[in-house]
Parts: sequence; C-alpha cells; structure tokens
Amino acid sequence: MRINILPKDVADKIAAGEVIERPVSVVKELVENAIDAGSTDITVEITGGGKESIRVSDNGEGIDKEDVEKAFLRHATSKIKKTEDLRKLSTLGFRGEALASIAAVSRVELITKTEDEKTGIKLVLHGGEKIISESVGCPRGTTIIVRDLFYNLPARLKFMKSEAAESGQIIDMVSRLAITRTDIKFKLISNGKNVFSTLGNKDLKSAIISVYKDREYKDLVLCEKQEKNMGIHGYISRPSFSRANRRSQYFFVNGRTVKSSVIEKGLNLGYKERLFDGRYPIAFLFIDVDPAAVDVNIHPNKKEVKFDDDVAITSLVRDAVIDALTKKDAVVTSADALKSEEDTSGYTAKKSDFNAKAKKADVSSGEQIGIRDFLKRETREEDTTSGKNNAGEKNSVASGRKETSSSKQADKRDELGTPDIEVNGIAPFDFDELTFGETIFNTYITATDETNFYLIDQHAAHERINYEKFVSAYMNNEKNSQVLLLPITVDVPSEIVDDENWQEILSRMGFALELFGENSFVFREIPEFMEISEAEDFIKTFVDEYIEGNTLGNRVVIDKLITKACKSSIKAHDAISREEVDALISELKSCGNPFSCPHGRPTFVKFRLYDIERMFKRIQG
Repeated sequence: MRINILPKDVADKIAAGEVIERPVSVVKELVENAIDAGSTDITVEITGGGKESIRVSDNGEGIDKEDVEKAFLRHATSKIKKTEDLRKLSTLGFRGEALASIAAVSRVELITKTEDEKTGIKLVLHGGEKIISESVGCPRGTTIIVRDLFYNLPARLKFMKSEAAESGQIIDMVSRLAITRTDIKFKLISNGKNVFSTLGNKDLKSAIISVYKDREYKDLVLCEKQEKNMGIHGYISRPSFSRANRRSQYFFVNGRTVKSSVIEKGLNLGYKERLFDGRYPIAFLFIDVDPAAVDVNIHPNKKEVKFDDDVAITSLVRDAVIDALTKKDAVVTSADALKSEEDTSGYTAKKSDFNAKAKKADVSSGEQIGIRDFLKRETREEDTTSGKNNAGEKNSVASGRKETSSSKQADKRDELGTPDIEVNGIAPFDFDELTFGETIFNTYITATDETNFYLIDQHAAHERINYEKFVSAYMNNEKNSQVLLLPITVDVPSEIVDDENWQEILSRMGFALELFGENSFVFREIPEFMEISEAEDFIKTFVDEYIEGNTLGNRVVIDKLITKACKSSIKAHDAISREEVDALISELKSCGNPFSCPHGRPTFVKFRLYDIERMFKRIQG
C-alpha cells in the first residue's frame, strides 16, 4: 500500500467540507469575522438561500494590503499566536480555516480597506485560485461576496436543502448574532427584501423585538444576576406565556450562541412548579464567564461549550430566573391567564403526566393517580441547591444508565438518596402593599394596590401552603410512617439481597423493612402519604428500576405530596371567615413560591388599571 500526498486543491476541498457544511456556515464565519474586526455596522445580503450569492459588508478595521492574500491561506489567523492563547479566547473565530475553506468551494470577491490606506484592494478567487488582485476606491471596512457555493463540488451541491430551508437557517443564525451584539447595527436582506434591521443602540429588548417581531415579547421580564466571577443577563417570559417546545430558548456564552444542557437545566429549575409539564418558557439568556473557565472548541462548529463548573452555572441561571419571577412585572395578569389558556388548549398530555392531567381535571377533586403512572414519568431534573454532596462530590444527574454493579450502587446513594424537591427560598411578592376586600363566589379573595386589582384563588393558595409544609417536613426527615396490621412481603432478586443502598433509600422515604427469608423482605411500615396497594406496587417497581439503574424514588414523593396537599386544602366554593382569609394570606406570603400551586396554576391574577380602563373605553389603544 502506497501513501500519497494529496494535491493542494484536493486537500483544501476536504478541509472545506469539514468547516463549510452549507450556506449558513459561510454567513456565520464571515459575520463573526466582521464582529471581530470591530465593526459597528454589518449588512448581510443573500439570494437563493445563499446558494446563489452571499454578501457581507462591514465598517470594521479592514485587512492590510500585504495580508489580503495571506488571509486565504489555511491556518492563517490574527486571533491567536501561541498555545496559551487558546485558554483566553474572546473572539468568535480563531482557527484560521474559514476564508481558505470558503474560497476553495466557491467564487469569492473581497474588497477591503484600512483606515490608514488611501485606496483599498480587490481580490477575486475561483476555487481558491487567484483571478484578480487590484487597487480600488472603497470606504474603510470589508465586503466579501461569495457566489456559486459548491460549484466545484456537485456531490455536496446536490445535498443542499430548499431555498426556504437554507434561508431559514441563515435568518436564525444572524438573528442570534444581532441580539448578541446590540451595539452593532445589523441589517439582513433576502432576495432584495429587508428581513430585519436593528438600531445598534445597546438595548437588548429593542433588538429582540426588532428581530423577532413578536408583540408579546414586549412583556418579557428582565433576568440578571452577578456573581464574583460570572454573570447572567437577558429576558425571560412570565410563567403565563410559554411555548409547546424549546425553540424560543436562546443561550449565549461570552457572546457566542450555544446549545447547553447545563443552562437549560438551570432554566428548568427556575421555572419549577410554575409551568405545566410540556410547556416551555421563552428565554434569551447571556452568560459571561472567565474565558479560561469554558472550552468552546469541543464541537466542530463551536455550537456547544464545556464549563469547568457545571453546578455553578446551573445554580446561577436558576437563581437569576427565580429572582426575576418574583418581581411585580412577572405576576400573571388577566390577559396572560387567558392567553395561557389559549396556548395550552391544544396540548394533549400523556396519561401518566400528572401536572398536565391536573390542568384538564378539577384539581380540587384530589384525583388519585396510580403509582405505576407516576413511575412512568421521565425524570429529567435534579436539585442543584447544594451543588455538592456530603463527600464533596458534584451531584450527578439522573441518567438511567446501566453500569457495573459496584459503580452503579455507589452512584445510587447520591442519585436516589438525596431528594430532588425543595422549597425555594426566594424574595416573595410584597403582600403588605395590598388591601384585601371580600371573597367572591366563595372562591376568590379580592385585593387592590394603587394600580392593580387582584383575585386570589383560595384553593390554589392553600394548596401551595400545604405543599411547602409537607415538603419541608420531608426534607427535615419528618417522614411520618403508618404501621401495617398486615405487613407487605416482597421477593427481590438475589443480586440485591445484600445491597444495603436500596434498603437505605426506602428507609429514608418512610418504609420500615427487614430481611424475611432467603430472597424476601417484609415491610411493616410505609409512608403516610401512600395507600397500602400503592406502596406494594411502588416497592416492586422501585426494585425493578433500581436494578436497571433508573432513579425514580423522589419523583413519586413529589407527586404524592402534591396530591396530599390538594386533598387537604380548602376547596373552591368553601365559605371561609374573615379570620381564615387573613390567616391564609399570612401563610401564603411566607411561602417560598407564592405565585403558583404545585400543579403550575397561578395562585393569584393581576388586573391592571390600564386594562380595566380600556375595557370601559376610558382610554384607547
């Protein structure tokens, strides 16, 4: 077998295939270069979804004449000089492959001029080969025109998507960059039509509205928090304004758009108990961390990042979201509540999805859901309140993975033994500003402040109060058990008979068990929040799932505590006295999350004076 050295044109095409996947890849590289060049005004024009032509113009520094041709060589970059620079990256592009890769598979025209030069230079390349190099008159900055992408790679051209699909990807990418850099004026033109333009006035909300043109985005809530070595800022939606998918969630790290399960996890925890299952908030979140604490080079297109401390990032996001959702601006309004009902009216829940089921059912009925239905729920969230367990290790996320017996058992002590429920210690809404009136329909307590009228759902409020009491008792090991007259006997596989981990986990939940025979255990006590039949069913399923490596225990606890809170609460249409109203409000305002019941329904709704006056035609608009 002989080893061949590939010709330059072949090697360049192979390299281009790794960097340039489709038109959006070209636009991304060119716009990021424009940003790194200090531009304050960037225009992107595409035709035919970028397959016909792409033009990116900026007013940045420009390229020195003697470096113009050098810029199209592979691994030529102004961003890094030595290995240490890779740990301190703050620029968007740095590999030095983009221009060489683009030129190898298209016809490229570059016009550029620096501030100090009297004239600019025009360079034309076809398939990486120089065709023209001449002086031209032009303003400071750089314009790059890319035509006939993949004209010399027909196999790659064949697999391009439709014009609409390719345009959509470009629009999405440029949109993200436009809200990332609100200090830059962005204009995007497709087939001669202006898609959007931003003002470059450093106003993030203005940029979001300009780019996404959604009227409801004007009501997004500011979300920001600063720690000693990291920070977060951005906008999120009120719990009443949600989507059926995550497509309206945008995450950025040090100015780079990314996908991050770590940030997503923090967002989920921040909205915990505020949204029905299957509903997702809108979020535009920007994380700023020390560049040395994040690796941006783990994905070929730099779409993903790896943090040195995942738990710290998750906690930062969660705490910032919780803080934002406690502000007055985040309280559910009457219009929000109606819009939320419209948004979720077409949502079909899984049979086992308790929270979604609670929306369609009358939650005041205290409907019982079978324990197996609880166990079928996907366990996706773990609490990150402490960030570390007693041994100083980071808590691991429930993954359902299969491992060797020893490592699996070691993981289970952490994954299953630590409850994933909490009572959020947040700064609550200031109920002391409200003046309380009568209760209407024996269900809704009325209240007002200077500019708003409120209705408080007595059942939802009491449910929240009871739920936090039950959770607090559970977290403080006040796990009351009920003694059984006829104990439950369960056979377990021989492989876990001597495994004390699963026994300890069940003991923490309120079960009292002991070995009874060769492969049998007898349960003499069960948690007070379970029926006997449910407890027996749960034990058997728990053992099966433990063997498989799944973590389901505390998810059941949460759902059963929700049901218990629901059943023990004041119901709609129950007449309560003035004293009981005062006591209810007093307890609600001391809750960690007074805004929603554990199902995600609002405990109170705000009617703004502005909206009321509009209804009575006192004001227009």
